[in-house]
Amino acid sequence: MRSALKWLLGVATAAFIVAAFTWAPEMYRPNFATGGSDPWPTFRIVFFHVPAAWLCVIAFLVSMIWSIKVLRGYAPEKDDKAMASAQLGQVFAILALISGMLWAWRDWGALWNWDPRQSSVLILTLIYAGYFTLRSSIDDPEKRARLAGVYSILAFITVPFLIFVVPRVMHTLHPSPVIPDAQEKGSMNTDMRVVLYSGVFCYLGLFAWVMSIRTRIEAVRRRLSTR
Repeated sequence: MRSALKWLLGVATAAFIVAAFTWAPEMYRPNFATGGSDPWPTFRIVFFHVPAAWLCVIAFLVSMIWSIKVLRGYAPEKDDKAMASAQLGQVFAILALISGMLWAWRDWGALWNWDPRQSSVLILTLIYAGYFTLRSSIDDPEKRARLAGVYSILAFITVPFLIFVVPRVMHTLHPSPVIPDAQEKGSMNTDMRVVLYSGVFCYLGLFAWVMSIRTRIEAVRRRLSTR
């Protein structure tokens, strides 16, 4: 069963990547110099950037949930899941940051513009870098799990503020809303939304799969260390 799910996830991810570059219709943006419109190939980055940003939030949320469970009753398996989720959240945050920088380079003329959304994601990655630094500095497993759990909870409190609040109260070059309403000019059509949401589900599948692998690795490492 697991093997079939892995194959299904692999096929779905491959199909999503192909669809993002070929099946999703071309977007156009106004050319004010000519009064017409030009192709906008950079838009395809959205199909990879937005799912990464969403999964970053989901992964950090899952890490916080397992951290709360650790504080309610310590168990190594709970700490493994909290750590694995935080690691994957950091990976997705870095992917969102890099894809956003590619967008900025192509559309805004520079890889880094200190845009509020860029800066917010960068600050978030630094906050969670502190989480991993804390973990690496403590040898006792239970003490490490509990202190890291407290840090994870406090760190997640900043996530809604940095991801959803700051970019909306400060001037930003970032398109807003990310997915416009159907009535808005330049909004995604149905095919584009299908590709985008397919990407979100593929990222979710990858998150669950890699997290299960990561927690099993930690379990094996713990058994070997006790021999």
